[in-house]
Amino acid sequence: MELKEKNLLFITHSYNSFQKEMIESVCNDFKKCHVIVRSNPIAELSNYLSLPSLNRFRLSCKIDLTDLPPNISVTSSPIYYAPIASQYKKLGDKHFRSVDKKIQDESIDFDLVHSHFTWSAGYVGAKLKEKYDVPFIVTAHGYDVYDLPFRDSDWNKKVEYVLNSADHIITVSKSNSDCIDKLDVSTPVTVLPNGYDSNKFYPRSQKDCRDQLDLPQDRSIILTVGNLEKVKGHKYLIEAMQELIKCRTDVLCYIVGSGQLDNKLKRQIDEAGLNAHVKLIGGKPHEEIPLWMNACDVFVLPSLNEGNPTVMFECLGCGKPFIGTKVGGIPEIIMSEDYGLLVEPEKPDELAEMILSGISIVWDYDKIKLYSRKFTWENIMKKNLELYRKLLC
Repeated sequence: MELKEKNLLFITHSYNSFQKEMIESVCNDFKKCHVIVRSNPIAELSNYLSLPSLNRFRLSCKIDLTDLPPNISVTSSPIYYAPIASQYKKLGDKHFRSVDKKIQDESIDFDLVHSHFTWSAGYVGAKLKEKYDVPFIVTAHGYDVYDLPFRDSDWNKKVEYVLNSADHIITVSKSNSDCIDKLDVSTPVTVLPNGYDSNKFYPRSQKDCRDQLDLPQDRSIILTVGNLEKVKGHKYLIEAMQELIKCRTDVLCYIVGSGQLDNKLKRQIDEAGLNAHVKLIGGKPHEEIPLWMNACDVFVLPSLNEGNPTVMFECLGCGKPFIGTKVGGIPEIIMSEDYGLLVEPEKPDELAEMILSGISIVWDYDKIKLYSRKFTWENIMKKNLELYRKLLC
């Protein structure tokens, strides 16, 4: 039987950015793709109250139906839970019951389950495999294998159960794969990096993009994009900017993102006297990010840990150099100084030096763009399709 006669079920925590792009890059090869997105109705309170930590968990932020292909259906599985660690740990069975009810209520037919993230979507996939006797693939993206299983024995058992239940594991970096090797897991693993949508992320006129965003033409612009969480290392980027302006006063750093550290980072910028050089501008629609990428001189990601960040590939797709930290799968991609510069995490002085170098180097933008082509979703997902075919045909 051909893939065109098969239906896929994706269990996800969101349907935007990279998860949306991954799924839409393979949907044409199948009869139908169903996507069930985990949601928490409590997050909708941020529509009425100032709750920055909940903003990105609203359904309007988690689900992007722009240009949705006709053979993809997207729905949500609501689960009420407090956004605290103890509740998150108990989420598995609640998530499964909610998804299973959605499957039965909407008569969703599927031949394979693909979950993104081991917890809690992966747990749901494992339970669906047991109940419906269908193949199950899980993609481990980052914290769900480099962090969760090593927190305590309970988390270890939960993640090992998911990974051993899967027929195949996909993970986005060799670094993640090494973490899986430390667990008692026998399921085969394929390393498949993240990618980017080349129809959205491609080189554009820097001048035009700055005009559209109302950004100054006479400044060196540093950009970072990511949720305002500790693991993203924004604190160290701001500290690096304190050092950088001692050498260059013509620099502007734009921090795109929202999250629980919003107020804390605002205070740090204010107390450091950096309001003229560091701008915390909140989250932006994904379709606007290519403008910001093309408007900048260098893209910086000061993360303390990562799987394989999608923004890195989007940056390269725009022909822009990437400055980041030697964590997760980043060194597996930025293997040459032709594409970017890397430093150890939590080293603001060294990061400042790298940014100073980055805005001074004459980069070969065409070479960066050429290198990025291997990471388009079209190329990356060919291997994903091979796995689907192996399990279904």
